[in-house]
Amino acid sequence: MSSGLLERWTCHHQRVSEREVRLSGTTVRPMLRDDVVAAADAVRRGDWGDREAFFRFAAAHSNCRPILAERDGEIVGTGVATVSGRVGWVGTIWVAPALRGRGLGRAITEAVIDELEGSGCRTLVLVATDAGRRVYERLGFEILTHDHALVAPGLGAGRPFSAPDPAIRAFARIQHLDAVAALDAWATGEDRRHILATCDGRVVVGAAGEVTAFALTSAFGGVATVARDVSDALRLFDLRRREAGPEDRIRAGAFDENVSGLERLVADGWTEVWSGSRMIRGQPLDWTPTAIWSQFNHAIG
Repeated sequence: MSSGLLERWTCHHQRVSEREVRLSGTTVRPMLRDDVVAAADAVRRGDWGDREAFFRFAAAHSNCRPILAERDGEIVGTGVATVSGRVGWVGTIWVAPALRGRGLGRAITEAVIDELEGSGCRTLVLVATDAGRRVYERLGFEILTHDHALVAPGLGAGRPFSAPDPAIRAFARIQHLDAVAALDAWATGEDRRHILATCDGRVVVGAAGEVTAFALTSAFGGVATVARDVSDALRLFDLRRREAGPEDRIRAGAFDENVSGLERLVADGWTEVWSGSRMIRGQPLDWTPTAIWSQFNHAIG
């Protein structure tokens, strides 16, 4: 094992490159790039969706520390630690169905927590399934709020809209990254510049030239939308819907605190399809939840 990932695991807080947690013959270790396809296949077979693009991103990204659990040469669990300044994300805690309820999920979560806290994170956040919430509560996490996922059909023909809003512009990293990162930090309480710098998408520019909103698409397909004002969020969603065909589904996400925003989305034809608990451990999160309108995913924020 000589990849850059192992070098990170070695230099971060004098961890050994193949840190191992033994649990009834199961080993927890770093997920390498060569592990991505097999890990994604295991998760897919475990009825947890397609995580291959995200694992590929995480295995190559310096702020992400993906791990996996192996038993008899088979991948039976995954987790991802993501460092965003002093905030750390606990994500993609998955355990093979046959091994659930035996403590493996807790062991993986503890390994992720150790990596985040050793990297200087003082606030840990995650989005919990109903099954996982009890594990996280025993590890000191508390419910912060609830995340509501909504979808809406496309309204166009699946191609770029011919008459865009003049305030909406293509995201140019050199020109916009500093302003986008500052807006994102105000909204999320995190330093996600490391992710934002890898994205494409659009920004909304105000009359004074300031960035007031953005919708940025990650390398793994998730779209983060942040807006200071509801009107900016809605104009970005409207453009995305007009560029998508009727068979496509556009996703949005809002928290309990954004009551009026949720009501407005429903009134505009959006349907809530999922709700989960956002949980926190450690120092309070200095954020503005009403400004967050969608996330990259529930493993990285």
